[in-house]
Amino acid sequence: MKIMEKKVSEAINLRRSVRIFKKTDIDKEKVKQCIYNGSLAPNSSNLQLWEFIHVTNKEIQKKLTKACLNQNAAKTANQLVIIVVRKDLWRQRAKGNANFLKIQAEEGIISDKSYKMALNYYTKLIPFTYSDFFGILGIFKSFIAQLTGIFVPMFRQVTSIDKRIVSHKSAALAGQNFMISMSALGYDTCPMEGFDSLMVKKILNLPYKAEINMIIGCGIRDPKGVYGSRYRVPFESVYKSI
Repeated sequence: MKIMEKKVSEAINLRRSVRIFKKTDIDKEKVKQCIYNGSLAPNSSNLQLWEFIHVTNKEIQKKLTKACLNQNAAKTANQLVIIVVRKDLWRQRAKGNANFLKIQAEEGIISDKSYKMALNYYTKLIPFTYSDFFGILGIFKSFIAQLTGIFVPMFRQVTSIDKRIVSHKSAALAGQNFMISMSALGYDTCPMEGFDSLMVKKILNLPYKAEINMIIGCGIRDPKGVYGSRYRVPFESVYKSI
């Protein structure tokens, strides 16, 4: 079902970080569709190392509001969406990609050559990149990458910390997809980074290795919910054409 109502540029311009929401319900299914749009975001190696937790239970929202340091954006939100980074699921997600490629090859959608190259990527290169042992392997891989880079162009971000950054970047792209989709419906959002991540994980019963990327308050903006006009540095100071 098509639910988008505004053009992309309109949705982007309408989107603001709303700190106070009206006491107005929003459609849970439409929010879910926006979360689905978030899952279509580009991401590193298509590993999709994310999960989306859609909170509509008011008791859980109260607990999460406390974990969000009682911010108005959480306290007044009609619903909450938590974007979770699951770097620990890389093996499962790589296997899923490999199985999908196998089906694509069997149906003749991709060539055998393309299949073999992609399969090698997910069964050899991804394990090499994501495998680590208390950071020790990452240091070794980084040394090899820097050494190789002296002679040929080389991908150098191979440590566990690098992979963590990559996973959070991908999750943030999903978050932006979600928020723009919400804006296109006339719904408002506020991405929050101020929260007690350990408390949030306990409330949501998340595993130790899961990481909270952002918590997004959702609803309809109150007239006082946007704190002032939008400020951006002059575009000319951040745009360079070469």
